[in-house]
Amino acid sequence: MELKLLADVGLVGFPNAGKSTLLSVLSEARPEIADYPFTTLVPNLGVVAYRDYKSFVMADIPGIIEGASQGKGLGLRFLRHIERNSILLFLIPATTEDIRQEYNTLLNELREFNPELMDKTRILAVTKIDLVDDEALSQLKNSIPKKIPIAYISSVSQRGLTELKDIIWQNLTTAEPV
Repeated sequence: MELKLLADVGLVGFPNAGKSTLLSVLSEARPEIADYPFTTLVPNLGVVAYRDYKSFVMADIPGIIEGASQGKGLGLRFLRHIERNSILLFLIPATTEDIRQEYNTLLNELREFNPELMDKTRILAVTKIDLVDDEALSQLKNSIPKKIPIAYISSVSQRGLTELKDIIWQNLTTAEPV
């Protein structure tokens, strides 16, 4: 028997994408946060308060690297937990050279691990927008295709977090149960 993590929203991203910081800002969870890869070694759960006393559970999954589906990094050990989330929230920093490429790499790792993960609701959060100027952010917004819901956020300055929670809630209320 294997117990898998169950949450409404699973945070997916490369190491240092801002997953633990987001969880700590949106909930009372206190995951370890540091400026080096693989700070998160175990999944962390947090209950995120929403409007009118509603809430949802968010899971911080350790960072995924290219080749995780073949067991690289923390690989298979934590990819299994992603299967038990209603929504996958992809976090990619605004400072990333090619956001679309990084998103596709993450998608490919999930697809290689379990093709059924492609059926899950996906949301993209472009994180760390406090590290880019307004002009770069504007160019970034124009360059990313709007195939899935996108939020532009900064956990540190708390920009865009209300909009992100609105997007998550809207998708949770329309998502199919896991």
